[in-house]
Amino acid sequence: MDHVALFDDTSLACSKLITARYSTSFTLGIRTLDRRFHLPVYAVYGFVRWADEIVDTFHDHDKAALFADFKRQTDEALALRFSLSPVLHAFQLMVHRYGIDREFIDAFLRSMEMDLEDNRYNQSLYEEYIYGSAEVVGLMCLRIFCEGDKAMFERLREPARRLGSAFQKVNFLRDIRSDYEERGRVYFPGVVYEKFDDATKHEIEADIRADFDAAYAGIVQLPRAARLGVYLAYVYYLKLFHKIRQLPAARILGERVRVPDNTKILLLMGSYFRYRLRAI
Repeated sequence: MDHVALFDDTSLACSKLITARYSTSFTLGIRTLDRRFHLPVYAVYGFVRWADEIVDTFHDHDKAALFADFKRQTDEALALRFSLSPVLHAFQLMVHRYGIDREFIDAFLRSMEMDLEDNRYNQSLYEEYIYGSAEVVGLMCLRIFCEGDKAMFERLREPARRLGSAFQKVNFLRDIRSDYEERGRVYFPGVVYEKFDDATKHEIEADIRADFDAAYAGIVQLPRAARLGVYLAYVYYLKLFHKIRQLPAARILGERVRVPDNTKILLLMGSYFRYRLRAI
């Protein structure tokens, strides 16, 4: 038995389990990718989820110290091409296999570190946070989907960033109450939580709409092996966005908007038929 291969496979299986436990939506999207992309994307998700958990969940611990140790372990895993942490070992495997840029990893870790601070975001910090927390995750996945095709990566870089940006801004809008009440955060620059109103909400929504439109132009150019999975994530978030748009600001502050599971299944079926008909 090749125990090195067994350790690699087990580490990747841990990232798959993390994805399944934490996000049924992302798991559904990953399953619609070509099989060769499943484990690489699970590895990316496991890494970003673990970092996010440190800054968002463990309030009874020294989160700054935990995160500093996570960064140290990440550096070590990338340098040694090995880690006893299954999440980090799986991630470094895919970083080296697909040439995922170290700049993307550093930007992501910086944005997660920003969540340890009591930030009121100005435009510059807001853009930096979105780039590191969401856009670079899309770029990591794009590296995987392009499989070494540098010209394709450069052509689709901007749409991939805009898709990550749209997803993150929808999350910010959906979670505006919990981010403020539980973590003291307001991500949208210049927005005062107590004065959040319909006019402010409409301005934010116009910005998100532009991101979605720019992202779609890239989705239809992705390799077919990746296109359905990314499109499914797109239509799921677009549906969530449309539900949010239909509600007044006061409702957004009072409830967390969700897409029911039966609707997700319908979105999957519709996306699959469009894909089979080559409508995307």
